[in-house]
Amino acid sequence: MQGILDLSPELEPIGVVLAERLLGVQARFDRQLESDLPPVRDLCRHVERYRGKMLRPTLALLCGMAADDRAGVPMGERVGEAHEMVGAVCEMVHMATLVHDDVLDDADVRRRGETVNRLHGNEAAVILGDYLIASAYHLCSRIDSHTALAVARASAVMCAGELLQLHHRDDYSLDEPTYFEIVERKTAALIAVACELGAHHALGSATKDEQRRRETAAAFAAFGRAVGVAFQIQDDVLDLTGEEAVVGKSLHKDLEKGKLTLPVIHHLAAADERTRGRTLRLLESVTQGHATADSVQALARTLKDTRSLDHARTTAERYIATAKAALGTIAPGPARRVLELLADAVVTRDQ
Repeated sequence: MQGILDLSPELEPIGVVLAERLLGVQARFDRQLESDLPPVRDLCRHVERYRGKMLRPTLALLCGMAADDRAGVPMGERVGEAHEMVGAVCEMVHMATLVHDDVLDDADVRRRGETVNRLHGNEAAVILGDYLIASAYHLCSRIDSHTALAVARASAVMCAGELLQLHHRDDYSLDEPTYFEIVERKTAALIAVACELGAHHALGSATKDEQRRRETAAAFAAFGRAVGVAFQIQDDVLDLTGEEAVVGKSLHKDLEKGKLTLPVIHHLAAADERTRGRTLRLLESVTQGHATADSVQALARTLKDTRSLDHARTTAERYIATAKAALGTIAPGPARRVLELLADAVVTRDQ
């Protein structure tokens, strides 16, 4: 994963294949968004700068390499055009959610640059997000019906998660089960489907056993779902403790929009009555547009007192352990090892 995962020399061959295939993903992404209209072309070129970790395409490719355990088959031959197309589709859907999230959050910075809504307004940003979704489905139609159905289902689940989160905006009694319901839908669903489809397309060449194909794809989906939840929890922690120049996007937007994240939820449940009251007053001042660096730092200190940041980190690590356990039925090999290393990197990253 770009920027957060360094491979040892024995795993470098996978890194080479991955880099080559990710270039293919980017090329397919760019071609799919080509337009003869200059304003549309310019907006699409701008959103191409949103590429960051390329987590979803990377997982689709790695899961494909790990699922195909045929002896003697080079890594480069275990993944092909279908994987590149799946990677491009998942990245398009993901970028559409980023563009729409920036509108919902009034965000100004994304990938260390100005957001579409900041430069061109909310109307253009909303329609651009829709354009990305439509383009993703168009590309899906060129793969197969299974892929199109899986991506459509994941997209609907993501939207439902977003609606659930909006319903609980400014809900200071939000509990952890509801938070995880939101995260599993809003963030983890697309990561899970990227992993599932990566395995699905590799197994099409590796086996004719339909039951094995379904079970293996389900194992990779479970891996991706757990990694997705851990990824979001780490984002929650970075939103409170990170530096914008390092993280590369506007911070504290969840707080400003009244969206409670895991550290805050845990803190409000664990704090004594006086501390909880003080925290609620601080949160209300932030949601009313009075957020300052001092107020956010004060909140971070308060969260440390109830070990809420530690709770979030420990929870993320537990999800990573669950993700690795999901790979228990997958044959050991270098691709599986890289998946495990990538999972670890999800909760140690600072961006």
